[in-house]
Amino acid sequence: MLKKPPASHVIRFQLLKLLHEQMLRLNKEVQTSTDSTKDALELSEAELITAALDEEFKTARDDPQVYANVLKLRIVALKRMKIDEWKKERLKQIAQDFPNIVPPDVKKPFVAFETGLSSIEELLLLPKLITAQDGLSKHGYVTSPLTEADIEQARKGVETSQGWEQCDRCKSRFQVFPGRRSEDGALTSGGSCTYHFGKPRRPAKEKSDTGHKDTVHSCCNQQLGTPGCVTAESHVFKVSEAKRLALIMPYKTTPNRGPITPESAVCFDCEMGYTTFGMELIRLTATAWPDGKELLDVLVRPLGEILDLNSRFSGVWPKDYTDAVQYTESISHPQLSNDSAEQERRLSMVNSPGEARELLFTHLTATTPLIGHALENDLNSARIIHPTIIDTVMVYPHPRGLPIRHGLKMLVKRHLNKDIQTGGAQGHDSKEDARAAGELVRLKVLETWKAMQAEGWTVRQGEFFPPLPEGQRLKRLIA
Repeated sequence: MLKKPPASHVIRFQLLKLLHEQMLRLNKEVQTSTDSTKDALELSEAELITAALDEEFKTARDDPQVYANVLKLRIVALKRMKIDEWKKERLKQIAQDFPNIVPPDVKKPFVAFETGLSSIEELLLLPKLITAQDGLSKHGYVTSPLTEADIEQARKGVETSQGWEQCDRCKSRFQVFPGRRSEDGALTSGGSCTYHFGKPRRPAKEKSDTGHKDTVHSCCNQQLGTPGCVTAESHVFKVSEAKRLALIMPYKTTPNRGPITPESAVCFDCEMGYTTFGMELIRLTATAWPDGKELLDVLVRPLGEILDLNSRFSGVWPKDYTDAVQYTESISHPQLSNDSAEQERRLSMVNSPGEARELLFTHLTATTPLIGHALENDLNSARIIHPTIIDTVMVYPHPRGLPIRHGLKMLVKRHLNKDIQTGGAQGHDSKEDARAAGELVRLKVLETWKAMQAEGWTVRQGEFFPPLPEGQRLKRLIA
């Protein structure tokens, strides 16, 4: 955050709006071009907004005394800029963002990279990226066990509320009945839920447009305040408070069961659905780092009755549960069904979130780096307290700091030039997301190693050596 804004909010917003308009114009010219760089240089709507916000904030932070003049000159330059100049600027920005990737003058949308290190050497650099625990509790991370007093306070609050909650989607008040209401077997009151699943956004302004454009829902382009475009059978709710989460299922700190392997790291992602206990864990995935090998991928039977699997986002559908096979050690990976030509997946299933957590613990010790994106959500869903985390939210921070953060999809596109979460209404894939977070961390390892090399560090046979003092370096050269 800025200690002192360089201009009033009105002026900053006007300049930001003009900056975004010119970037949007140039981006549209890229979209209509036919050369091979189109896919690599084109910015999505979210990336375009982020680019304008980042540039405005950087100017406000670095040049507060001449803030307005700098931005006005930049807007004029963009207004006069031709498409070829914009492409050169985009190429330069891409080269700065990920210098290890070949410039986008080829048709391939994604170019794999190598760190030049062995897997063991990559693992040895991971401690440099571990997120410090101090201050994380302010942002939803649970870093220490909840006290009995905290849990008792949550219990009294739940008893007092008598099951009344606020819908996470339409914001209506409704009542929930874990175990079903005795007189009619209902799980919730209030009937069906009509809502918008898309986030609010402001439409791009065309040259021909005059006046103000109202914010709309991205799902249907209807203005804010209009009736929802989707109807679900039930209202749903989400529990975010740690002490109430602990009341439903206690947190557990990763046990030290002896070394799994001293050189190991795990990528981790979860999917959640709505139940009569709030939003619960319904799929847990873990992959090895850095090779991405699957370690664990299971469906989870939640503690409460299912209200909505949140399939549009979780990627978990009722069919996945009906087709699932019971988890055993001999069936620890997704199975394939021979019932269709498409060989659809059949996930194995465990009977509770606690069982899924224990399976994950077989791949962890307290010192194993656990890698993911926005890990507080995944750790809280599994009620895990883990002291050694690498969160891509922290590794690739938003310029304005927490709680603002970049989404995983945008980070992967920006830094790896790769598209993920392209399933649309079919939802996310936790395995894809876990591996994507791992690749972002590998890229940061590469950047870390290049910086070390510039300082004079060397690596030999899996061991890193700091730069020699100048005198010893001269002796070695003479010898």
